[in-house]
Amino acid sequence: MGNDIETLQNLLKNDPSNFQARRELSILLVNNGFNEEAECNLKYLLKYFSDDAEIYYNLGIVYEKMKKFPEAKESYEKAIEISPQEDFYYNLGDVLVDLKDWDAAIEAFRKVIETDPDDGNCYFNLGVCYFNKDEKNLALDNFQKAVSINPQDVFAYFYLGYIYQNDGLTNFAIESYQRVLEISPDYSWAYFNLGSIAYKSGNLEEAKEYLLKTIEFNSADIEAYKLLTKICIKLGETDEILEILSTQLEKEENGDLFYSLARVYKYIGNLEDYYDNLEKALENKYTLSFPRKIIRQELEYVEQKINRREEIEPETHIEEYSEPDEDEIDEDNEPEEEDI
Repeated sequence: MGNDIETLQNLLKNDPSNFQARRELSILLVNNGFNEEAECNLKYLLKYFSDDAEIYYNLGIVYEKMKKFPEAKESYEKAIEISPQEDFYYNLGDVLVDLKDWDAAIEAFRKVIETDPDDGNCYFNLGVCYFNKDEKNLALDNFQKAVSINPQDVFAYFYLGYIYQNDGLTNFAIESYQRVLEISPDYSWAYFNLGSIAYKSGNLEEAKEYLLKTIEFNSADIEAYKLLTKICIKLGETDEILEILSTQLEKEENGDLFYSLARVYKYIGNLEDYYDNLEKALENKYTLSFPRKIIRQELEYVEQKINRREEIEPETHIEEYSEPDEDEIDEDNEPEEEDI
């Protein structure tokens, strides 16, 4: 492929007006990630072929790859103005999704479906648009249509599961997530959501197994570790969660994981390690979602106990911790502007 590009470039050095060679070169450049060079060649062509829809379309692809979404939108719209085609509308819809212009994206994808009513990708994208517009029934309709056309559409099944889960339709959610895992056995978010459902249903062993699968396939999923900590404490399996958290923290320090580790040590009555991990949680404030004010209060309490040579009794239960609401987080929990 590199030789083809070089050959075309040499041709153009000798004959800059070889427009066919420049067209072919532009496509090769786009396909091989040379976006800036492709952009220059396509703009050059537009000087001579200002009504060529394909050139505008390819320029839109270049801008899309460069994350220049407004420019991509303009190029696709110009291509459609010259020659309305299914591919042009589809790519325009994709860019409008990136721009979060949901209504315009819906209109573009509907244009595709007018000529190709069996385009499963369009139904999926329509589902995403309606989902983001909070029109969940229309989202469901389109995701269901997507999987009826393409039974391997793992993302449509995941969205279905998520909507069902949030609507309290647990059995439908589980069925959808299980379908996700049949298609893609390493889809960690499906394991996490199944674990969350099992946890809320009181099926702790099942929830634990799903969360262990979550971190097997995505060791960076902090929410999975946090929920797994709660479950292991409830099950009395503190040695296992201590090992899991410590192993992950050896790879990368994280405020939430240090705080989770502190909660385990508090539960078993280990004062020194409880204190140490509270300190480390505060040191890693950019990865700490729990309010620092609360953790400082805990730290002061433990410090007093240490100074008085007192012991804390092991807890008989684990407190439930959820993410704080915005109005519960004081300004002290936000990173200072100069630290960013």
